[in-house]
Amino acid sequence: MGENMAEMKFKDFLEKMPPGIEMQISDLTAVKINFSGVYSNPIALQLHCTNEKCQGIRLFDVDEQLRLEFDKYNDDYLMYICRNCGKERKVYAIHSVYDSQSKKWIVIKYGEIPAFGPPIPARTYNLIGGERDLFLLGRKNENLGMGIGAFVYYRRVIESQKTRIFDELIRVINKISPDDVVIKELEAAKNETQFIKAVESIKHALPPSLYINGYNPLTLLHSALSEGVHNHTDSECLELASDVRTVLFEFAERLGQALKEEAELNNAVNRLANRKSS
Repeated sequence: MGENMAEMKFKDFLEKMPPGIEMQISDLTAVKINFSGVYSNPIALQLHCTNEKCQGIRLFDVDEQLRLEFDKYNDDYLMYICRNCGKERKVYAIHSVYDSQSKKWIVIKYGEIPAFGPPIPARTYNLIGGERDLFLLGRKNENLGMGIGAFVYYRRVIESQKTRIFDELIRVINKISPDDVVIKELEAAKNETQFIKAVESIKHALPPSLYINGYNPLTLLHSALSEGVHNHTDSECLELASDVRTVLFEFAERLGQALKEEAELNNAVNRLANRKSS
């Protein structure tokens, strides 16, 4: 049954594979506990914890193990809890069956809560405004490996929220570099109907603090969104969609970080100035 099936470790399967993909597991073993049943061997995971105490990648320990029976198809829940805060949970719905030929377990995720994939930063929601539901549809398509759908949804979000994105950019630049000539170009670019044309009309550079690895984020998004879906395979569109989402996440973070750094600088200057005058 599992002779030609892709194989991976159970930890990698839980952390990295989206729901709906069947996989042969190389290291999943069954252990008997207190004669009450046979369960999966406990494996710690590295997952993102959204609890206020954590807000990052943390170790999660098994809270309720996966029940395994060799002579039947198994449908069960596998539950984890964050080792750091002791509150955040991760739940997987797992289907498993033992392959007597390969002597390995074949598993598939029905689903997981919280949903598969990196969390969506709050600042990204601020940037995309009223298109949250559309963005989540794009995210769902991306997680399911549906590249064309994900790319089209993400492009629609950015095109429809073009004005909001430019307004947020103008607001930040007004704070960190109020005399910047690019502000006038951004104001004019908002009148363009398409995001791609709006970006093409901007000739001056953004403030360096908003760049991502030395690149203008608007140019990066322009480069991806100007690609036509009909020119690419679904897997190529999936890669493009993932790149758009990643850059959008980082762009939103850079905008927020720039404002934070500016506020911290102003506070430091004011404190030092008041100390000197007193």
